[in-house]
Amino acid sequence: MQLTPDSIFEAALSLPEGDRLDLAHRLLDTLPPEPDLLSLDDPNLIEELDRRAADDSGSIPWSELKNE
Repeated sequence: MQLTPDSIFEAALSLPEGDRLDLAHRLLDTLPPEPDLLSLDDPNLIEELDRRAADDSGSIPWSELKNE
């Protein structure tokens, strides 16, 4: 059997749920971290959302958006 992503995936599907979950975690741990993702707990995100909420320039009324 030649190892291809599809054949590995099909083989993994036959594993019990717990083993599939463990395999998924192990694979994800091999990937580099995501660059600069903002967390909902990040104060910079809160500041940016507040800034955008206060800035209504360029805002489109809901009635116009709804009709598009």
